[in-house]
Amino acid sequence: MRLLVVEDETRLAAALQRGLQAEGFAVDVAHDGESGLQLAREGSYDAIVLDVMLPRLSGYRVVQALRADENWVPVLMLSAKDGEYDQADGLDVGADDYLTKPFSYVVLLARLRALLRRGAPERPAVLSCGGLELDPASRRVARDGTEIALTPREFALLEYLLRRADEVVSKTEILEHVWDQYYDGDPNVVEVYVGYLRRKVDVPFGRRSLVTVRGAGYRLARDEG
Repeated sequence: MRLLVVEDETRLAAALQRGLQAEGFAVDVAHDGESGLQLAREGSYDAIVLDVMLPRLSGYRVVQALRADENWVPVLMLSAKDGEYDQADGLDVGADDYLTKPFSYVVLLARLRALLRRGAPERPAVLSCGGLELDPASRRVARDGTEIALTPREFALLEYLLRRADEVVSKTEILEHVWDQYYDGDPNVVEVYVGYLRRKVDVPFGRRSLVTVRGAGYRLARDEG
């Protein structure tokens, strides 16, 4: 899943990026409201963590602009202001949740996962396909009742493919959502991780659900051959 963090406190932004990446998210960061709004408009994000007090454009203005564009990406606002009217203002302009500073990282992560689950009808609490089940909240993966241990990157790749089940997903799309849009390493890393996944979720179960579509990308098939 791909997240955008818009936070002008550079140490906090870096800490959030490291923590979220360790959980398997692809994370982009902006340090002012204008840059954040531009990235949000140009990128395809699954959720945004957005500070209220930002240089150049406030978090409130960023949310208002996104909603005016009919961009309904889930937004979790962060603010040092803890008054009830401040929280109400954030929600009234279109944010989905509001967290006051200082905050618990565990709580922030839980709220983000809640937003991702309920952010759109196609995001059920537990993702399933062809006997595969993935629970984003508990970080558990199982096939036919047998639990499977995955690394954070493998988990993120499988989660993205499950959310796009039966669709052909290009290598570029995978790099942008599972790594990030600025990844400049070897794009063949996608093939490597697809191979890792196959050896864990397909081969031991005699399945062939993770399909390579030559020249186009990959597809997680519901009815595998």
